[in-house]
Amino acid sequence: MHFPSREQIAALQRQYPRGTKVELLGMDDPQAPPTGTMGEILGVDDAGQLLVRWETGSSLSLIPGVDSFRIMQKGDRS
Repeated sequence: MHFPSREQIAALQRQYPRGTKVELLGMDDPQAPPTGTMGEILGVDDAGQLLVRWETGSSLSLIPGVDSFRIMQKGDRS
């Protein structure tokens, strides 16, 4: 498995700041929330995955470039 560099993680954190609202468009995972589920980004882990709290109660992470989602509202960068 390839892990992103610190610079790549920092770029993801800027692109997807904590509090950003996302809508799931598709995820190839049997545990995935239904398409259209809204979630809030909690952070970015060391593997470059977006930690998401879904409105269903799930906390399954998104993988940028693999999972399909769209940003609904940017979070604050603090």
